[in-house]
Amino acid sequence: MADDHMHVQEFFGARAADWESRFPDDGPAYAAAVAELGLQPGAAVLDAGCGTGRALPLLREAVGPGGAVLGVDLTPEMLEAAVRAGRDRVGWLALGDVARLPLRTGAFDAVFGAGLISHLPEPKVNLRELARVVRPGGKLALFHPIGRAALAARQGRQITPDDLRAEPQLRPLLAGAGWRMVSYADEDARFLAVAVREG
Repeated sequence: MADDHMHVQEFFGARAADWESRFPDDGPAYAAAVAELGLQPGAAVLDAGCGTGRALPLLREAVGPGGAVLGVDLTPEMLEAAVRAGRDRVGWLALGDVARLPLRTGAFDAVFGAGLISHLPEPKVNLRELARVVRPGGKLALFHPIGRAALAARQGRQITPDDLRAEPQLRPLLAGAGWRMVSYADEDARFLAVAVREG
């Protein structure tokens, strides 16, 4: 797992400074994904693997001034970019591992994870940890601002059926980690799976 963490930190650390300028048109997809979480004013939401914190202003807007917004990321450079962008003013930022969150059980109403699932070293265990910190009936949004096929084409690779984000893979993976998938969209313009915390 340490090697996985080092790889993630190296990959994102080297790209943090110009991350958002590389993907300047993702804002509407983020906004639509946050809207589908259906957050209520006063809710507590975790942005797991928050990166530069692009979702934090949208999450803050959804939960209002009485809500709580926390962004956790494994890569210091990404969090530094989030601070430079002023996103520490709309939510708390913390360096941490979503595989071992120092958070109270059931503390959150929802989790937002942009580009997260493909970087989890132990997806079932890690998704179970996210379930632990969400109250029963709370939601999880696994999001990417580009669909699986379009992302594979951008990276010069083929889409494969064993991709964790493929619905036949993702649905049972989530179920085994305490989540029930309630919606799934894999389009050129976005990938979004929403699940509800069981129990």
